[in-house]
Amino acid sequence: MTPEAKSYQNKMKNGFIFWWAMLFKLPSAVFWKLKIKELTEEVCQVTIPYFWRTQNPFKSTYFAALAGAAELSTGALCQLSMAGKGKYSMLVVDFRAEYHKKANQTITFTCNQGKELDDLINKLAPGESNTLVMVSTGTNPTGDIVAKFYVTWSFKRK
Repeated sequence: MTPEAKSYQNKMKNGFIFWWAMLFKLPSAVFWKLKIKELTEEVCQVTIPYFWRTQNPFKSTYFAALAGAAELSTGALCQLSMAGKGKYSMLVVDFRAEYHKKANQTITFTCNQGKELDDLINKLAPGESNTLVMVSTGTNPTGDIVAKFYVTWSFKRK
């Protein structure tokens, strides 16, 4: 892991720094009280609580709040992988979701494609681009799959 990646990892795991970063870059993450539970080279886990700010009129977690947590679990992994390796641009180019159970508890989204992502990032030559479909699986506290999100990221090395 590069020193820049280690620094990014420490900042995202620090609740106070994470809160300030999200306040300016992704304020909905602050509103929904998203938290990075784990961030390593291989995996990122993000939790979203079930409470009035994330709730829809049907007494479950609003789909957009779930999507935000899922995207953060993939995006933080992307940022960690690119840290200290030069300049890149990244953009979500496709997004798909599957809902399996009612989300009426704290949900943990897990993306474990760090190795695959790192391989793609390391192979990109300057001016080259590529995409990767990253899967984030949301589970409730009992381990039941609540939703799966498929986030397609496009990367370009500058």
